[in-house]
Amino acid sequence: VRIIAPGRCYRRDTMDATHSANFHQIEGLYVDRNVSLANLKGDLEYFVRKLMNLEDVRIRMRPHFFPFTEPSVEVDYSCHVCQGKGCRVCKHSGWIEIGGAGMVDPNVFQACGYDPEQVTGYAFGMGVERMAMILFGIPDIRLLYENHVRFLQQF
Repeated sequence: VRIIAPGRCYRRDTMDATHSANFHQIEGLYVDRNVSLANLKGDLEYFVRKLMNLEDVRIRMRPHFFPFTEPSVEVDYSCHVCQGKGCRVCKHSGWIEIGGAGMVDPNVFQACGYDPEQVTGYAFGMGVERMAMILFGIPDIRLLYENHVRFLQQF
């Protein structure tokens, strides 16, 4: 099973330079035999580097909780504004979260009629606007929603 599904999301979130209550997300699911967390990390690194055309972008994964994956991680990329040195956009951490991911919980496979002894898989979700921020060097996500014609005509 290999699925990529884009869509619009709503999340109760406070708007700031990297967060929006309404945003677009790309969801991915990969199920096969012997899929590992290493596959997930490698595929996400490849995806971000090729999509963004940034060979020097760094990816890190931090432990997190999501209800349908175990283990679960949040995926961050090195800040495109300060190159990881720390700035307002990355809240002086050098990193910006791009999404969540993890290995599909065996209970999910059972509920869907798959044998978790036979298959494994991973799932991920990435914010499209955050990817646009990397690709075009946009320092603040709010610029994408403010309807400034001169700014938006660049794209």
